[in-house]
Amino acid sequence: MEGVMQDMAIHPVDWLVILPVVLPLLGAALLLMLREAKEAQYWMALGTVAVLLLGDIALATRIAEQGPVSMTMGNWLPPFGISFTADLVGAVFALAAAGVTLLVLVYLRLDMPDRARRDGVYPLVLLLLAGVSGSFLTGDLFNLYVWFEVMLIASLGLMVLGGRNSQLDATVKYGFLNFFATTIFLLSLGLTYGTLGTLNMADIVAKAPAADPAVMASIAALLLLAFGMKAAAFPVNAWLPASYHAPPAAVSALMAGLLTKVGVYALLRAMTMLLPASREVLEPVLVVVALGTLILGPLGAIAETNLRRALGFLVIGGIGATVTGIALNNEAGLAGAATYVLHAMLTITGLYLVAGLIEAMTGETDTRRMGGLYAAASLPSVLFFVLMLAVAGVPPFLGFWPKLLLVEGGIAGWAPNWDGWALALWVGVLVNALLTLIAGSRLWGHIFWRAGHESAENEAPNPDLRRLDRRATWLGLAPTAVLTLAVFLLGVWPEPLLGFGKQAAAGLLQSADYVAATGVAGGEP
Repeated sequence: MEGVMQDMAIHPVDWLVILPVVLPLLGAALLLMLREAKEAQYWMALGTVAVLLLGDIALATRIAEQGPVSMTMGNWLPPFGISFTADLVGAVFALAAAGVTLLVLVYLRLDMPDRARRDGVYPLVLLLLAGVSGSFLTGDLFNLYVWFEVMLIASLGLMVLGGRNSQLDATVKYGFLNFFATTIFLLSLGLTYGTLGTLNMADIVAKAPAADPAVMASIAALLLLAFGMKAAAFPVNAWLPASYHAPPAAVSALMAGLLTKVGVYALLRAMTMLLPASREVLEPVLVVVALGTLILGPLGAIAETNLRRALGFLVIGGIGATVTGIALNNEAGLAGAATYVLHAMLTITGLYLVAGLIEAMTGETDTRRMGGLYAAASLPSVLFFVLMLAVAGVPPFLGFWPKLLLVEGGIAGWAPNWDGWALALWVGVLVNALLTLIAGSRLWGHIFWRAGHESAENEAPNPDLRRLDRRATWLGLAPTAVLTLAVFLLGVWPEPLLGFGKQAAAGLLQSADYVAATGVAGGEP
């Protein structure tokens, strides 16, 4: 057994790879012990996430300079030990998740009732962040399943805080379908281990090409179904708009900004890096999933009158953009998919936060009962307008660049061989941008530009509007403005984003550095 023990020096900075998991778990446990100290809980949660954000910045910087970092638990060489392996994709996504969570925590102080604070909202937020970070940084498929379960437990707890009937109804729908997805994922893990004898991602990369192609294609199909359901991709996406509108706006923002992105990340990792040969077999399925998600998402938003349900459909449309990059599987397409995930974390979170402020000012959730906010509160209207343009992919905002990369990937895939699939995806991205712009313009016009309630005879000024007080301005508008500013600045100065996309695509297509970081290639006994 000594031959499989790990005998490698660990650089101190490499310990940062487990910090995004260990720190929020410890913080959540400590906050549970301080349950009665409501004020201290908030500041401790905020401080924990701030320290974590700094650690994520250091980790991403090290990986950008020196390549992927890996650490295997228990002093056992992989694939025997559980590995945490971070490449640039996982590290940057974990960094974005920590940044988004920090801003949502600020907003949460405004949005969350006292009962929810007493029932443990801050420990649940840290637990959710631990699950998200663990999913981005794990190098083992079974460990990914564990972090999915951690996220599911935390998100179910967050959704029911408050105990309203609509929340309980949404939680049942959300929980049932997500439990079903994790069951399918667990089934695929059993088949993978039975076929390859390993669940270590780097080891799968080495062993999958020699396995039976039909068996591996079956495993890939199960993973596509499980991760597609987690990501809310067509046709298994009905749970998202039926659930994300029910909890408080801050919780909706956190879940919409992070949870579906973990499903997309898992799909990106599995289809592109772990099972590329099986991805080619499933390419027609991926194209249909991408096109269905691209088109039906914004169409649902156009037809919806509930504000946050409409935003849920826009989340679904964005998932289609990332699946498009996976279906294209070229450098531009994968770069577009990776950068779109990063863009959606910032933009979608900001939209849900603005939606919470709109509901607070109007006392309504139905856009037909809103109106007149432009004159009463111009800053929220500007923030909502900018974020909607970003989701549609209008320059100079952040969403333009991922969609441009996807269009470039579609042209690159179509031009040499007249590939009809690539042409369909290219057109689908453009149609999605147009439909999303229509949906966003409709929402903005109804909520801000129209004078008051919808009426066939009269649209008098809305008598129900309530202005934001100073506390709501600082705790609500400030974090939303920070996200919107980031969306604008990364749009007008896209070099860091495009550089990340290029390196992310190269790392997914050429996984040699990722495998080498784990020691799998030379580490078997």
